[in-house]
Amino acid sequence: MHTQWESLANDHILGIAPYEPGKPIEELERELGIHDAIKLASNENPLSPSDRVREAIQAALLTLNRYPDGSGFYLRQALAKKHGVSPEQVVLGNGSNELIELIVRTFLRPGDEAVVPHPSFVVYPMIVQAAGGIRVMVMLKDYRLDLEAMARAITPLTKLVFIANPNNPTATIVTANEVEAFLARVPERTIVVFDEAYIEFALGPDFPDMLSAMKQGRRVVVLRTFSKAASLAGLRVGYGIADADAVALMNRIRQPFNTNALAQAAALAALDDDAHVLECVRMIEGGRHFLYDEFKNLGLKYVPSRANFILVDVGRSAADIYQKLLHQGVIVRPMTPFGMETALRITVGTPEENRKLVKALKAVLGKK
Repeated sequence: MHTQWESLANDHILGIAPYEPGKPIEELERELGIHDAIKLASNENPLSPSDRVREAIQAALLTLNRYPDGSGFYLRQALAKKHGVSPEQVVLGNGSNELIELIVRTFLRPGDEAVVPHPSFVVYPMIVQAAGGIRVMVMLKDYRLDLEAMARAITPLTKLVFIANPNNPTATIVTANEVEAFLARVPERTIVVFDEAYIEFALGPDFPDMLSAMKQGRRVVVLRTFSKAASLAGLRVGYGIADADAVALMNRIRQPFNTNALAQAAALAALDDDAHVLECVRMIEGGRHFLYDEFKNLGLKYVPSRANFILVDVGRSAADIYQKLLHQGVIVRPMTPFGMETALRITVGTPEENRKLVKALKAVLGKK
């Protein structure tokens, strides 16, 4: 009799539902008999990488017979210079996901607690559970992270706290004043992870400067990514900034070639390409306000966004509207898995994509 595979698996992972990615656009078009579909489901940048980045990738193709730089030397040097830290305070990752996993695997012991907001980035509780940690879920309040409740949730067993700022899927932020008050209540033994994947779209006088907090000795880790504003989601490259001792510990378990050669070359070229980021941020800002107006005209409620996506309440089954939009050639993300039965998360696209979205919404909602 064959042994059941589940009986051999790590107990911690048995209750984890695997991440289910959407189908490729080409496959959906084939299945549904549609064409020119647009994807507004994954918070990607609708703009292609800049000319500078494409040229860097083209040059790097000639050396793909070699392993990538295992330490990411030049990229870490450039990131350190840009952010006013030492290279020893920078760790690279295969996207933010790997960095989150590195943090959890480095610092969370089985039985330790991690305070996680909900709904938020699904990777936080998934990796905590996989490591044998205890997930302490704290519900949002008015679509925003409830830092007061998160502070109350900290116990002597709390090793990690995750703060997505802006938060995914609500696109809301916690402010500098709120974060300062929260950190004052966090004990020395607890590490606070600030995931700032969408920071370029959120900056303003109210946005907290967590790099300064880290430099002042706060026990925080700041995560950033090239996937969003830099248009490099397909290359999966992110970075973390923390105390050098924390980074040294994470590097003990980091795979030596975790960021590939093309990703490093592209990220290095994108790092100072301010014109591309500015173009993207301005386009998203314009797109947000266009969609706000259109949602109002359709009688739809939405959460004002500080990111490149918007949480929209369609007032009926989001799963049903999602399916109907597919047949219109528009791919969005229903929030049913988060318990928000009538909400869609919609990425802000190009002006043309935004107009197609609105036309499709009018069609499936029966609006003129």
